[in-house]
Amino acid sequence: MDADTDHSPGGGNAESNGIRDASALGDASAGAETGAPGNDKSNDGGNDKSNDGDYVIDVSGLTKSFGGKVVVNGLSMRVKRGEIYGFLGPNGSGKTTFIRMLCGLLKPDSGSGTCLGLDVLTQADEIKPHVGYMAQRFSLYEDLTVRENLDFTARMYGLPNRAEAVDACLARMGMNRFENQLAGSLSGGWKQRLALSSCTLHGPKLLLLDEPTAGVDPGARRDFWDEVHKLASQGVTALISTHYMDEAERCHRLAYIAYGDLLAQDTLEGIVDHAGLTTWSVSGPNLPELAERLRPLPGVDQVVAFGNTLHVSGQDKHLLDATLSPFLLANGQDWKLIRTSLEEVFIHLMRGQQARQNGQAAKGGGQP
Repeated sequence: MDADTDHSPGGGNAESNGIRDASALGDASAGAETGAPGNDKSNDGGNDKSNDGDYVIDVSGLTKSFGGKVVVNGLSMRVKRGEIYGFLGPNGSGKTTFIRMLCGLLKPDSGSGTCLGLDVLTQADEIKPHVGYMAQRFSLYEDLTVRENLDFTARMYGLPNRAEAVDACLARMGMNRFENQLAGSLSGGWKQRLALSSCTLHGPKLLLLDEPTAGVDPGARRDFWDEVHKLASQGVTALISTHYMDEAERCHRLAYIAYGDLLAQDTLEGIVDHAGLTTWSVSGPNLPELAERLRPLPGVDQVVAFGNTLHVSGQDKHLLDATLSPFLLANGQDWKLIRTSLEEVFIHLMRGQQARQNGQAAKGGGQP
């Protein structure tokens, strides 16, 4: 669970928070309908205001603090209709706090913007009915059946013809055979499918999914993402936080936040290219010993084992190449230049932000 959730009121119990959050969204079900945004191809992080109506999320400078600690620091973001936007960062980076501000569960200390065309500061209650929020942990009632949980959600959102809506949802999500089974007895993958069913039952225009597949097996994760892509093809927008790099690669665009600061946002290719890392792959004998020799050398920023190979990365290509030159001629080892992975980029970004924060703390006389 993201550590930043613990800063919010009642943050110590993720499951009960999820129930309260879902109820808070459902209680606002009388909100007005909003128009569907368009499909403009630009996405400049909140600076260009020429197509404001084209974005489902369009916020600038959102900031939130708890007890004097800044959890989200001036974050700006734009997300288009039908886009799957991956939101990544280490634990405690502010992802959950930002998501809760978007759906009206937390009020920003400062900043401005819109979600679904509605002001995040003054129209939070109108935003809630059009958002599907899925908490980090399973937050439905484990002592109710699958159908009873969905019926409760339908009642909470004031849906007409509840039975028909639940029947359609069960069929769409392939859950008919589990409808009379207690939610608590489902496997992890089916619990997540039920949670997704619940948060899409009322036909939301925006999904805010907070690490929705944590602890779920690869097959169930793939099925989950297939469903998200199907919804996106129907015009539903999704902002999804995840720690899985393979999931991040399935998003249309990505943002990386570390310790409250937004460090990068772009397509997968754009983020990797902009990082400017050079990466070598080496295979052969004695790789653990080689890794220990390489790590302290100039120009070497990362040395990571990947199966039977090592990946060696650095931002200064010329310095890295000069450092590795003697090793490239070693007998029995095969060196190849490869494309830098997303994981290597995010480790690079995280370490850079940590170094900046430690430097600022040292200048201010504080402890890093």
